[in-house]
Amino acid sequence: MLLVMAGLLLAGCTNGPAKKDVKTTSTVRVMYYNEDSFHQTYGDLFTIQNDDIKIEVISTDKMYRDGEIEDYDKALQDFIDTEQPDVLMVDVGRYSQMVSEGKLTELDSLIERDKYNTESIYPALLDILKEKGEGKLYGLTPTFYRNVIYYNADLFAEHGVELPQDGMTWQDIIDTARRFPTDGDKDTRIYGFGREHYRGMTLDNLANTIASPLGLKTVNPETKKVTVNTEAWKQVYKLAQEALESDALYNLQEDPFENGGMRNYYESQLFLMGRMAMTVNGPYYLRELKEIKNRVQDYKPFQVGIVAGPVDPANPEISRDVYLNNVTAIRANSPNTDAAWELVKFINGEQYAKIKSRSMNDGILSRMGMTKDSDGINMEAFYKLKPAIDDSSSAVEDKIPYEFYSKFYDISSREIGLVESKKKTIEEALQVIEEEGQAALDQAIKEKEAKDGAPKDKEEASADSSEDQGV
Repeated sequence: MLLVMAGLLLAGCTNGPAKKDVKTTSTVRVMYYNEDSFHQTYGDLFTIQNDDIKIEVISTDKMYRDGEIEDYDKALQDFIDTEQPDVLMVDVGRYSQMVSEGKLTELDSLIERDKYNTESIYPALLDILKEKGEGKLYGLTPTFYRNVIYYNADLFAEHGVELPQDGMTWQDIIDTARRFPTDGDKDTRIYGFGREHYRGMTLDNLANTIASPLGLKTVNPETKKVTVNTEAWKQVYKLAQEALESDALYNLQEDPFENGGMRNYYESQLFLMGRMAMTVNGPYYLRELKEIKNRVQDYKPFQVGIVAGPVDPANPEISRDVYLNNVTAIRANSPNTDAAWELVKFINGEQYAKIKSRSMNDGILSRMGMTKDSDGINMEAFYKLKPAIDDSSSAVEDKIPYEFYSKFYDISSREIGLVESKKKTIEEALQVIEEEGQAALDQAIKEKEAKDGAPKDKEEASADSSEDQGV
């Protein structure tokens, strides 16, 4: 009897329903600056649809556990070598460097294999990433940052001033600002232009703001020369000086939070309050324009427009004011390439862009057409100018000692301060800045070479430098 029962049980087990296949789960390690921020921005949305892929965030905050970092490039590379992340999220300068060092996985073949749609991605961004990728794609970016010119259409109509146009230069902006009246007390008058959150607009920082779209630099990292005593810089400072003296620009001097908290803050933001004709700001400013309507009692809304700019008059079709901070890439030789690619696809995909199209929390979406307007403000201006990414900042970090900048800042602030107090001309000040700045730079380089044990012989130093750069 026992033998019969055992046989029946065995038969039942043999003929019963087949076991379901166990779903394989992969773990993708992601390098990002903060774990919570990654999950809030990307990870939670991805996990809802991809329960077979777990995400482990490797926070770069770990790099600072032992204090300040002297050599960030070395510290980051050591971090990557130790932690072995599958997905990296880096700025465009780091992306370009890692491509040249063979540390990223080419994405073109994966895009082709999966027929991944890149047609709705802002073409200029793909062009940049290919250019920095030596002709191939090694990363994609879900968002980018760019400033535009915001204007109060109601003030322009009220004072009979022609509306701003795409491609305005700083000269155009300042000339337009000066067409608005300057009469009235500081609590009621309007201004032609101002920078929100800009405390104490000095001649020095306004000149540097004007110089940015022109591509002007204070230091040439290749020649290691200070380059401010030039005709171009003189014209920039003269334009800034004329603008400040015209009284057409709003120049907030005090801390807006100092007296009265948020109410005082909003009252100091004159464009938001309808008392400034133009300002230059980024995409997050769209959110502030929405929020103020619910935060200020009896708020009076006005018609807002945006145009592309400011631009370099010599290159009016491009913008140097573009930043790519979240280029998503896959580490070369990652053992989880397919799972990592699923995450990269999602972060840069149309579905993610649709979900994020209403928030404006992380820049402008690289997927075009997802956000055509924001509270009635047409978004086309963000996509009109061709981005031009300047890699010189990375070169400056590599070749110009960090210690130099504090000394240079002190020299520049002192001399430009003398210009503001009418004790020196712009020409005199720039000459001194260049001479003393060069002496400070030479000394900083000499001290850095001594600290690093660099060879004193120029030819030997040049040979070592070429070797370091893989020449």
